[in-house]
Amino acid sequence: MTPSQLAARLTIHEHDTVVPVGTTHLRAVGGTLVPPSALRHGLVERADAAFPSLFERESVHRRLLAVADVLCTSLALLFVLFVSGSAQLAPVALAALPLVVLMFKVAGLYDRDPLRLVPSTLDEAPLLAQLAGIYALGVTILQPVLLDGSLQPLQIAMLWLVGFFAIAGGRVLARWTAGRCLPVERCLVIGEPQRAQRIREKLHTSNAHAAVIATLPLVGDEERVGSPEAVARLVQDLHVDRIIVVPTTTETRGVVELIRIAKAIGVRVSVLPRMLEVVGSTVQFEDVDGLTVLGVRPFGLSRSSRMLKRLFDLGATMVGLLAVGPVIAAVAIAVRIDSKGPVFFRQVRVGRDGRHFRIYKFRSMVMDAEQQKDGLRALNEVGDGMFKISHDPRVTRVGDLLRRTSLDELPQLFNVLRGEMSLVGPRPLVTDEDALVLGLDRSRLHLTPGMTGPWQVLGARVPMNEMVGIDYLYVASWSLWLDLKLLLRTARHVLRRGNV
Repeated sequence: MTPSQLAARLTIHEHDTVVPVGTTHLRAVGGTLVPPSALRHGLVERADAAFPSLFERESVHRRLLAVADVLCTSLALLFVLFVSGSAQLAPVALAALPLVVLMFKVAGLYDRDPLRLVPSTLDEAPLLAQLAGIYALGVTILQPVLLDGSLQPLQIAMLWLVGFFAIAGGRVLARWTAGRCLPVERCLVIGEPQRAQRIREKLHTSNAHAAVIATLPLVGDEERVGSPEAVARLVQDLHVDRIIVVPTTTETRGVVELIRIAKAIGVRVSVLPRMLEVVGSTVQFEDVDGLTVLGVRPFGLSRSSRMLKRLFDLGATMVGLLAVGPVIAAVAIAVRIDSKGPVFFRQVRVGRDGRHFRIYKFRSMVMDAEQQKDGLRALNEVGDGMFKISHDPRVTRVGDLLRRTSLDELPQLFNVLRGEMSLVGPRPLVTDEDALVLGLDRSRLHLTPGMTGPWQVLGARVPMNEMVGIDYLYVASWSLWLDLKLLLRTARHVLRRGNV
């Protein structure tokens, strides 16, 4: 397939406006071929404009991370030495700074971001904790050379802890700086148009420093897009940094060919395999004499994992109740003063294994809210059996504040203590919503429902069919670290007023 034929199937996106290229051909501008519609809408600049190469972008990104790692590990050590006052750095310590970069390079921390659409410091936190421990151990072993004096065990433990938080904070700052300094990563989605649209929406609502600039549908049973030369020309013309492959069938021949072409061109490649919609991300790759095998873990939690999750819920909930007890009392008084009715709102929800329980919230609506529901169904923003309105007229003045700050959810801590809910888990549905979840989708009930979960941190109204899929993947991929990440992301979501 020629570049002109590819352009005829291309759809250009700019500022969330879809511009179909139609049957037009590429036009030469300054020695570069670009679609005319892209020129009209300002998507593609002239060929002599400054588009940093992929190598330049990755080089700047890696250097920022390396500088942050060196500075933060050094500052952590200086801080511990200053607090302890028992030792000082020797001049030879400067010669050991490259070892920090070497350690992080060997761990693969400078090669992860190019593989990801949304680089996340939180996702690499467990590895950072290990490296901070190795760093503290290395300073301990080499302290006769690096230090004039010695560190005590408590100071070494402090170095580990301070080093971890310093490195994590430094990497957050480095990625933020890279996002401000480097242009947005330009992505070309090749595959199913509907899923391509979902990718555009996800990148728009997430923290991704990337945007879909064009989509190209795959056609035919083998999903072929043409010759390597045609794809290379298209990538060059649109200044594409990453190709996102979205297979439309289970036939892999065309997809494999497309991935090989993209890698040969030298752009980043991401793939949305349909299989991972079922098995989740917790898989084990194994090399059997050159044959790559994917190991899929059993669905659900083992008895020991359930016990670990419950112990974590109990410990964190009791600490949380001690911390927010005065807030709960103040909110209860405010709800009572603001409007007539009970302080708490109780509603029947469907819990683990389909058992019903009563969920507790601070009342945020007027007394007859349920009776007004039928008259407001035309304003429903979710559909598919769920009912959500951004500016619900039934919400009281205090209730509006409680919802925007998620304080109305605090009484659910008592549901957690009683074992009816977990801090993190699938979304607890009301009975009429649960009745719409059929077949294998009901496996989401394998876990206890949560006060928060992956659905909460999305920051957007999620339709029922997508929510049950998200819950399924949460159950399939559960780990204690996943719960911790979701709790941290929930806090960030609330602080950003994500419920508004």
